[in-house]
Amino acid sequence: MAIPTPGKPVRGSRTGQPIMALFDLLGRSWAMGIIWNLSRGACTFRELQERCESVSPTTLNKRLRELTEARIIERTIDGYSLTRSGDELFTHLSAIGGWAKRWSRHFK
Repeated sequence: MAIPTPGKPVRGSRTGQPIMALFDLLGRSWAMGIIWNLSRGACTFRELQERCESVSPTTLNKRLRELTEARIIERTIDGYSLTRSGDELFTHLSAIGGWAKRWSRHFK
């Protein structure tokens, strides 16, 4: 399966609005978990698999390929790491994470 691309049909948008293409990519299993774990620093495949705990090697390989193709992560000497774009995305996801914590208080 190809990565969701702005301007092409994606889940939730026949016109491929950029935000919907991003949500399609991030909504795939373990995509955000990989980004979250790489925000702590670069690591090898095996280290990332340990950080993600229950992810299968097949799923991890697939997500790494997709996130690399989307230029959110990159392969380095140290393993995998976030790109500048990935770091910027993580900053926004972190802010949404704070909002989600505040929102979750309504359900306690």
